[in-house]
Amino acid sequence: MVQSARSRTVLALYTTADDVQSHRTRLVLAAKGVTYDRIVVTPDERPADLLDLNPYGTLPTLVDRDLTLYGPSVVCEYLDERYPHPPLMPIDPLSRARLRIAALRIESDWLPEIDVVRAGGKPADAARKRLREHLLMALPLFKASKFFLNPEMSLIDCLVAPVVWRLPWLKVDLGKEGKPIMDYGERLFHSQGFARSLTAEERTMRDL
Repeated sequence: MVQSARSRTVLALYTTADDVQSHRTRLVLAAKGVTYDRIVVTPDERPADLLDLNPYGTLPTLVDRDLTLYGPSVVCEYLDERYPHPPLMPIDPLSRARLRIAALRIESDWLPEIDVVRAGGKPADAARKRLREHLLMALPLFKASKFFLNPEMSLIDCLVAPVVWRLPWLKVDLGKEGKPIMDYGERLFHSQGFARSLTAEERTMRDL
């Protein structure tokens, strides 16, 4: 169960209401079934205690007792090791490296386009087109396995699924060619963990 007051548990997550990286972290916590304090922050109004904890004031920021972590990949991998069941990373080094490289490429290629679309204006249409192309280029990875790059759900799905969830809201249409991607999303969207990861704002992006 997600709580809202930091004093109730030792684990607290400072998160935005609708950012992909914050959603990614919340999805990891939901997949693990971890109880935590969800502290929703408006990006332009950072609370003073967040700046005391994280000198960059970035989100998401995780507080676990006396430990403060930031940087989405750092936070997600820590949570996977801190709460090992179910495991969200493969055992072998090669598969783990492949997932990390995939996450880096998504952060470098997909997420900046989402930011441009959200900002609106003339650049948004070109960013939608580029995001669509990035996703369709990854189509073989969606087709190769039940989950992205892995037969079981992993940390990379916690990044990919929030992107796919937002596509209708971003007005990115993958067409018939992108059906395997949308089918992938539907396999995850109807899980209890995914539902728990959503904020009220994210629920309005599409129907579960």
